[in-house]
Amino acid sequence: MDSLIAAAGRALAAGDALSALKRVALRNDPPALALRGIAMAQLGELARSRELLRRAARGFGSHEALARARCVVAEAEVALALRELGGSPRTLAAAAQALEVRADHANATHARLIAVRRLLLLGRIGEAAAALAGLDIRSLASPSLVALAELAVAEVALRTLRTGPARAALQRAQAAAESARVPALLAEVAEAAAVLERPAARRWQAGECAMLRLAEVEALLASGALVVDACRRGLRSGNAWWPLGRRPVLFTLLRALAEGWPADVDRDALIARAFRIRRTDETHRARLRVEIGRLRALVAPVARIEASERGYALAPHGEEEVIVLVPPIEGGEASLQALLADGAAWSTSALALALGESQRTVQRALAELEAAGQVRAIGRARSQRWVAPPLAGFTTILLLPASLPLA
Repeated sequence: MDSLIAAAGRALAAGDALSALKRVALRNDPPALALRGIAMAQLGELARSRELLRRAARGFGSHEALARARCVVAEAEVALALRELGGSPRTLAAAAQALEVRADHANATHARLIAVRRLLLLGRIGEAAAALAGLDIRSLASPSLVALAELAVAEVALRTLRTGPARAALQRAQAAAESARVPALLAEVAEAAAVLERPAARRWQAGECAMLRLAEVEALLASGALVVDACRRGLRSGNAWWPLGRRPVLFTLLRALAEGWPADVDRDALIARAFRIRRTDETHRARLRVEIGRLRALVAPVARIEASERGYALAPHGEEEVIVLVPPIEGGEASLQALLADGAAWSTSALALALGESQRTVQRALAELEAAGQVRAIGRARSQRWVAPPLAGFTTILLLPASLPLA
């Protein structure tokens, strides 16, 4: 390895992309192209970065499997930054295996962490946790890798609402980032730590509303109260969880009854809210009785729904309080806005993958948000991406897609 390549590699490891480019910007040999691609990625020029990395991979011969695997890993990280989540993870897994076999343990670990970050973006929290469990973070020699790994551990903990382990992982990530002295990494750790201090939801109980941070939400869910969770759309009582994301009418009725607790809620108000009908007749009341019967069966283990002269009331079996956990932003597109709030440019296909919805459904939601001025499109056709301004003042982590209910 010549001295300029080695010096550029050290500069990139320290996060100094400009110093690296000064050494290799005019060179077109495969090692220099790979370093230029990584430098452009650090500067945010992702499309140019991917082009350079692909040229470098083509330039390495078949006998240079180690260098080609490193290019695959770098290109996978660029794809992640571009929010291109539809590719097969097998290519990255094969590259990680090739690096491991050739004793490049640091880049093999980096590849596995990229795979974990992809799983987190897709909301596959259980798979991400399992992948992290297979990594021996304490044995990592690179402070940058330790910081990235601990950030992933912290995000898994935050997405499953375990704020104690999340705070501990962030403290370890902070120490590692300070040791690495990479400004971008320090900023990422600081942003992750700030999530713990921002309001995450609102507590609605008996007509009163209060803002809650993540630790307070965790304490609320562990309190034994009957919680109607409008962030994840379900009902929680202790460790029991009833998801209602796919049953919007039942969830709307449950939330209305919980917001009215301990009083009853008028039948016409329930019809207007659940069925979006202003003028009611006997057919609507009959439909309401059917839906209330379904809701009764669902909540029977923890509560009753009692009929009154004017409507219905929710009544827990014991002395539990009824609390509604309200998200910081309302609406059917809240999860979509939460994904776009990270500041990255998302494709429609990536958003559909992360949300588990069809592309057509996501396109309709994006069109509504665009009409309201809350998102904007950049590019056209296959290169079109969607961006939104960050949502300041609170965290949307409870609205992000997750394959696991809150623990």
